[in-house]
Amino acid sequence: MMKIIIDGFGGDFAPQKVIEGSKLALSEFDDIEIIVTGKKSVLQKQAQELRMNPNRIKFVHAVDVIEMDDDPMVIRKEKSDSSMAVGFDLLKKNEGDAFVSGGNTGALAIGATILTGRIKGVSRVALAPIMPSETGCFILLDAGANIECRPEMLLQFGIMGSIYMQKIIGIENPAVGLVNIGTEDGKGTSLQIEANKLLQDAPINFKGNIEARGIPRGECEVVVADGFTGNIILKLEEGMGGFFNDTLKSMFTKSLKSKFAAMLMMGQLKEFKKKMDYKEYGGAPFLGSAKPVIKAHGSSDEKAFFNAIRQARLFVKQNVIQEIKNNL
Repeated sequence: MMKIIIDGFGGDFAPQKVIEGSKLALSEFDDIEIIVTGKKSVLQKQAQELRMNPNRIKFVHAVDVIEMDDDPMVIRKEKSDSSMAVGFDLLKKNEGDAFVSGGNTGALAIGATILTGRIKGVSRVALAPIMPSETGCFILLDAGANIECRPEMLLQFGIMGSIYMQKIIGIENPAVGLVNIGTEDGKGTSLQIEANKLLQDAPINFKGNIEARGIPRGECEVVVADGFTGNIILKLEEGMGGFFNDTLKSMFTKSLKSKFAAMLMMGQLKEFKKKMDYKEYGGAPFLGSAKPVIKAHGSSDEKAFFNAIRQARLFVKQNVIQEIKNNL
């Protein structure tokens, strides 16, 4: 039986949404057990109120909580007994197969790098969110774990991202693009120029440089960037998603006529909203970590936590860690 560890107090709406998402996952998948870390009495009360099966969910007590504004390094010392740190400890001791948290991203990056360790040969662990595009979705790496990168790191990001899209999303031969200010091979700084050369010789479907405007159009399924650039892309995509939703809502509630038009287009509007919703993907893996670690969005609801657990389960079943080892 696969065991998924969840940080019970990681996220804006934890622990309630964590437990509700866990219940959905246990109802959907009969091959998993869930271990939730945090203040045991609080977690047990939530589970009892939802009438959850006690045989498939376990609670491990943790005294402390890492807040969103905490220094990420507290996970190693000051808050080593936090729900997140205890979760990483269980993962490191092989008492669980994957770890999910909606908590502090910096602390998670440290945990995925130092507490669990990196895959042998991997230079840096990359935060890799799945994001919507015109043609489906793409994986962006790195999205902020490594502000400064070397060319060989971008090469590894391209390889790891390709494996993840093949195994988890089911894209047989994902196109890989390197974010740049132009599509020509000689564009960019020395980082992009050297990384482009390395990626051309890699065993992946490298399409060359990609400009930012081509990312939401779906020109590539794997978008490679240094963490500084990637984080800007991530925040811009999130902002544009909110902008589109708010604009459409304003347009279709402006008058009686527009409300009637909205009724006629309800199916298409729901489909568009679903396509732009991060909850559909659940979370962002830290690729390169020696153990499966999934970062759920900080404002995740029960649906998002369910999808993060689903993603962690598939990560383990598809043996993504071993695939990365084989290819690096």
